[in-house]
Amino acid sequence: MDPDLILRWLHVLGACVLLGTGAGIAFFMLMAHRTGDARLIAHTAGVVVLADLLFTTSAVLIQPITGGLLAWRLGWPLSEGWIALSLALYVVTGAFWLPVVWIQLRLRNLAREAADTGEALPARYHRLFAIWFACGIPAFAAVLTIVWLMLARPDLTIRWFG
Repeated sequence: MDPDLILRWLHVLGACVLLGTGAGIAFFMLMAHRTGDARLIAHTAGVVVLADLLFTTSAVLIQPITGGLLAWRLGWPLSEGWIALSLALYVVTGAFWLPVVWIQLRLRNLAREAADTGEALPARYHRLFAIWFACGIPAFAAVLTIVWLMLARPDLTIRWFG
């Protein structure tokens, strides 16, 4: 088997997992939240936390390894414009994703508490959900952009003079 093909496959697979898990998590959390049912939200948030732990974390670890190995094997410097921008966007994604993971845990716990006591979801839950949702937009946009950069590999050379 061709090692470059295996690396490309693993890298594309990791990108698919990041994109797909992100979209799926956002969809299911939003749909559960819209019900206002603390028990359903607690269950969904628990599944979301597990999915992030298993799938997103695995892809987050695999992407820079496979990407770095691909760049090295293909002779692409990490300073190449589209690669450097992809790496910067990867850091941006992580800066939004890490708080989101913590928020998901808090949302799950707050929903469990409300379900156990039979009380309405607290105001803190709604504030955290708004932050969670707001953090997801730039993170998801960054991942979409990274996938586009990976496929298009545009020339992002800056020409300062003529």
